[in-house]
Amino acid sequence: MTQVKTTINRRSFIKASALAGGGLMLSFSWLAGCKPKDEALLTVPEEWFEFNSYIKIGNNGVVTLMSPNPEFGSNVKTSMPMILADELDVDWKNVIVQQADFYPERYDRQFTGGSQGIRQGWKPLRTAGATARQMLIDASAKQWNVPAKEITTEAGMLHHKSSGKKAGYGEMASLAATLPIPAEVAVKDVGDFKIIGTSRKNVEGKNIVTGKPLFGIDHKVEGMLIAMIVHPPFGMMIKSLDASSVKSMPGIKDAFTIKTLTEDYERNGFDTTSFLELGVIVGNTTWEVMNAKKALKVKFELMPEYSMTMQQFGRGKVTAIMPKGLESTEGHRTEMAKASKRKGDILRKDGNPEAAFKNAAKVLERTYSAPHLAHNTMEPANCFANVTADKAEIYGPIQAPGFITDTLAARLGLPKEKIHIRLARMGGGFGVRAYGHHLVEAAVISQQVKAPVKLIYTREDDMTYGIYRPAYTATYRAALDKDNNLIAFHVKGGGIPEHPIHANRFPAGAVDNYLAEGWAIPSNITIGAFRAPRSNFNAAAEQSFLDELAELVGKDPIDFRLELLERAKNNPVGKDNDYDPDRYAGVLKLVKEKSNWSQTPANVSRGVAAYFCHNTYVAEVVDLKLAGNNPVIENVIAAVDCGIVVNPDAAKNMGEGGIIDGIGNALFGELTFKDGVPDKNNFHQYKMIRQKESPKKIEVHFVKNEEDPTGLGEPLFPPVFAAVANALYQATGKRYYDQPFAKHVEMSPSRM
Repeated sequence: MTQVKTTINRRSFIKASALAGGGLMLSFSWLAGCKPKDEALLTVPEEWFEFNSYIKIGNNGVVTLMSPNPEFGSNVKTSMPMILADELDVDWKNVIVQQADFYPERYDRQFTGGSQGIRQGWKPLRTAGATARQMLIDASAKQWNVPAKEITTEAGMLHHKSSGKKAGYGEMASLAATLPIPAEVAVKDVGDFKIIGTSRKNVEGKNIVTGKPLFGIDHKVEGMLIAMIVHPPFGMMIKSLDASSVKSMPGIKDAFTIKTLTEDYERNGFDTTSFLELGVIVGNTTWEVMNAKKALKVKFELMPEYSMTMQQFGRGKVTAIMPKGLESTEGHRTEMAKASKRKGDILRKDGNPEAAFKNAAKVLERTYSAPHLAHNTMEPANCFANVTADKAEIYGPIQAPGFITDTLAARLGLPKEKIHIRLARMGGGFGVRAYGHHLVEAAVISQQVKAPVKLIYTREDDMTYGIYRPAYTATYRAALDKDNNLIAFHVKGGGIPEHPIHANRFPAGAVDNYLAEGWAIPSNITIGAFRAPRSNFNAAAEQSFLDELAELVGKDPIDFRLELLERAKNNPVGKDNDYDPDRYAGVLKLVKEKSNWSQTPANVSRGVAAYFCHNTYVAEVVDLKLAGNNPVIENVIAAVDCGIVVNPDAAKNMGEGGIIDGIGNALFGELTFKDGVPDKNNFHQYKMIRQKESPKKIEVHFVKNEEDPTGLGEPLFPPVFAAVANALYQATGKRYYDQPFAKHVEMSPSRM
């Protein structure tokens, strides 16, 4: 075992209340919970004794764990409590979960995003579980009058071998609550884990498949009204709204406009920037409000250019420009083509790349592009709000409740402590739920109509409101000497309204002369985090380019990457390389082995890609066939190094989901604009991957090591874009530079 400091003082264990007597409840940072396979096996304890927020042990040994993190399908509600339960040394079947409300005084970082939940919770969760276990041991030692070091634990039981004494955790819970908190505790060695590393079913699986009300859109209360919004095209604002056009319609209570934010409010990075004013219809039922929404007469006018101050993570305050005018995709493409020819901001420079390119024997240059993408969560944006003169109750899907409380408080004129946010399970997130505009809108509507309100976006609202993946482009250049050695590498990328470049990622550090540049074009179309932000394009372009570069120098694409990684390991260039060459090479070697890379199956075309993001290394091989002009994905083999895998089945499920999502976006995903309006507003127009287009088989293999675990929700998404493109090249003889790929697929005569 390893000793760790608890960094928890006695104030963290203030007794809150005695619900029914004895038991133990401990407060730590970053805990989650789980439900047993059969809740009927558990009985409610006769006694509890609360010590605050997270771990509650009843007198009968039942353990309740509060899950602080919002859940949107990444399964943190199962995997995080597995970590806690292992260190606590309890029997998994005796553990129950409850979803915590947003409560920053009790819980740290109630944020699901960035593939950081398990990574950032790993040490605090283990420490919390081990601390509770040690306090129970100390209680037993005190009661039995034996040395604490002679007491062992197993599956919620305490044992003193020499005397034969034993007790369940529930029997010692009340006494444990009165003892000092240990300054240090021992956490388990990796080899001693009993729950971590074993597969456990999703604790909410039964509720999900039986349709229990889990999601924000399910929520109902007596007297609740339904609200929907009307927003202008991008670049416009509301000029007038004729409420009389709908007020006489059945079930309609009112129609009006609301200010979502005040013009002078200093936004944080998760406050949206497009629509400062919205039209609103409020009525009794969803159907009645939808009909009124179609009939509502609203006029729009052009919005002037304006700027706003925003707080960005790690970058302090930035000024965002919202240009005037109605933007269109054709105009975007023209402006991006012009910008790509100009010098960008230098993000990293090693050696003398200008001289290396000037003296090169060969230069390979390719440009890649990708369109805006809509998140398209299966559950559209929604939120319940009940705002009164002195408090606000909010319930809805939100990834980052901590980033919206200041906005709510400022907009509603209420102190933050009077705003109570309850966390609904989310029907998808992918980054868009980090933005809490729907919470603000619902709250402002409730405040105005003085009634509880459930705001519901239609699918058309959800798809056209914004917060898209930016449109990107990047030009890659490689310089070779007369012996086909790579002597210089240059990437210049930009987008609307941000660039995609991660300047210190591979192959930075593996090339003597390296240059990375970035540029951006302001836009009034709202963009935001989209599964693996920036990496989802950067990986697609970079790994496609490396594949073509490997072919040019006459090397196997995996071996070519491994050679570069060997250089980065043994003689690295620069000091800021953000990847471990050994771990990067490890996933390439594993995918080479698992795919039997040297023996491509008959009638199959193969592509490979590898990428590091969100602290995790992934390599993927795609096996593809063409049925006419339709790509058919036969198999995807993935190798992943995310450190210790907490819940293998859940980890594979997340990997499979990321791969399917990536393939769908690579082949079909595209949102274009004309005069500020998206040209697609529902699934009959916006192509999403269907079951028949998903891979026939997916294999996810994990590198076995004892590294602390990292994220999985995002890292398997980016590289599959390039693996598909590289497989398509093998099938068609044509390189694919512009997403989505499916509309460009053509069989070359040599491949037919």
